[in-house]
Amino acid sequence: MPFPPTHPALAKALGAQGYLEPTPVQEAVLAAEPDRDLLVSAQTGSGKTVAFGLAAAGPLLGEAERFERAQAPLFLAIAPTRELAMQVSRELTWLYAPAGARIVTCVGGMDARQEQRALSAGAHIVVGTPGRLRDHIERGNLDLTALKVVVLDEADEMLDMGFREDLEEILDSTPKERRTFLFSATIAKDIAALAKRYQKDAVRIDTIRRDEAHGDIEYRAVRVAPNEIENAVVNLLRYFESPGSLIFCATRERVRHLYGSLRERGFSVVQLSGELSQKERSDALQSLRDGHARACIATDVAARGLDLPELGLVIHADLPTNTAGLLHRSGRTGRAGRKGTSVVIVPYTKRRPAERLFATANLDVEWSGPPLAEEIRAKDQARMLEDPLLNEAPSPEELELAERLLADRTPQAVAAALIRLHRSRLPAPEEMFGDVPDHRGPSDRGQDRGQDRAPRAPRLDRGPRPDLPGAGSDAAWFRLPVGRSKNADPKWLVPLICRLGHVTKKDIGVIRIFDHETKFEITREAEPRFLESIKSASDAGEIRINPASSPGAAPPSRADRGLGPRPPGGPGGPRPSGPRPDAPRGPRPPYKPGGPRSDGPPRKGPPKGKRKPN
Repeated sequence: MPFPPTHPALAKALGAQGYLEPTPVQEAVLAAEPDRDLLVSAQTGSGKTVAFGLAAAGPLLGEAERFERAQAPLFLAIAPTRELAMQVSRELTWLYAPAGARIVTCVGGMDARQEQRALSAGAHIVVGTPGRLRDHIERGNLDLTALKVVVLDEADEMLDMGFREDLEEILDSTPKERRTFLFSATIAKDIAALAKRYQKDAVRIDTIRRDEAHGDIEYRAVRVAPNEIENAVVNLLRYFESPGSLIFCATRERVRHLYGSLRERGFSVVQLSGELSQKERSDALQSLRDGHARACIATDVAARGLDLPELGLVIHADLPTNTAGLLHRSGRTGRAGRKGTSVVIVPYTKRRPAERLFATANLDVEWSGPPLAEEIRAKDQARMLEDPLLNEAPSPEELELAERLLADRTPQAVAAALIRLHRSRLPAPEEMFGDVPDHRGPSDRGQDRGQDRAPRAPRLDRGPRPDLPGAGSDAAWFRLPVGRSKNADPKWLVPLICRLGHVTKKDIGVIRIFDHETKFEITREAEPRFLESIKSASDAGEIRINPASSPGAAPPSRADRGLGPRPPGGPGGPRPSGPRPDAPRGPRPPYKPGGPRSDGPPRKGPPKGKRKPN
């Protein structure tokens, strides 16, 4: 449907930008009763900036074609981050340009004195972040007495980031007769409380279906070994070859490390984190918009409010902490009617938390292994054969040069050179082990919860080498908190141990994988540097490796101990007599609270709990 009637100046701007019909949120906002406050829940990328810009035209312009001379602001838009505030400012600039609007942006990280001078010269519209706006109000630079419209964009994000006090002070400084538009992805209790306090008779508009995932986003989960996350990111970027990709990491350190690794491999990438200056952040985003960079690596905070039109792929290099984080990250793609893909990289050790996350978000997720090198090469061949350059009509100069090339070379040699040139611009895919599906049946999953089962000896996955004997030798034992229940396997455990401990394969001896842990040997020669390296790795949030005692020999079976089949009754059945083979103990005298102990004076107070085994 065409746009509903709106102010002539804004209709002219919409036509110049090629807007033919409104998005659902724009249609709902324009259909609301005039002179009413709005409480709107809408997804990011749904066109809400244009929506509240159109809704504000009535109280701002009335019947006038253009604004009068700029004095105190008439319209205030508040956004949670610098990037989102600047994006809102750009959208309102072209929308209100035919009406002669003067717009001032006030965000943290920019020159406050320059903003002060701009405000002193007068403004019709002010866009800013809560902290910087509050600072200008307290310094007397921003006069809000003439405001007619206030917009809180992504109000839920502002409350999550701790801006409640700033927002309350700003809103308390505005006239009571104003109109207030509150836009939020979710209308939680704190948002409803804010709306109740600062809005009057608001129209509630909900454009999000709570029982449906974003229809324009395809969700995928990729199983990988914990030490192959970086390789999985490489292969995903190469497999999809999206014009724009966003990669999320949990910490700044992870952003820096992945940025360096991808740059080293030849990817054109930029990074975003809170430690960068405003100029560095702006330059990084501009590189993405211009196409000079194909991927951006960012933390959750740095990526709030980003609007990158060509973003077709989101990669979660680190698992999101909650459902809101998953949906917010993924919502950077699939915007304004475009399709997008959100890929969550799931280490084998975090399979179950990931499944719970997807179930809570009610997402239909496709599980698979990482793209393999041969699959990427096949994609490269298909993309090269479909390249539009092959179908373009050549110019006379190009035909002349082509004839000169073919004069001394065969067509096959020229085509082969073209293939080599095409491949030289592409980073090489990583060789990966591929998918290792979860083969456990329902009975095995029940055993993970502690149900009774027959004794199971630990598996010896790597035999001893001549220079490093097996258990009980002069080698140090260590443990990893992953076992068979988390798909532990030597093919990814060995590279993981080498990376975390800064050792080589020859420094690792026997590896024994148990149900919930893995124990392995390190040579005494490598032990000092291994201890230092694993301490640094655990401080950086990696999987924790701890020293451990020798696992000893495998426990004998019931037949080896001269016992018959296990009696019925499970855990409640009778136990065989005699000392336990894996932990022999001497006789223990009967214990009475407060009574005599075998090794000292009577115990005072309640008995201590049992010590946990290694």
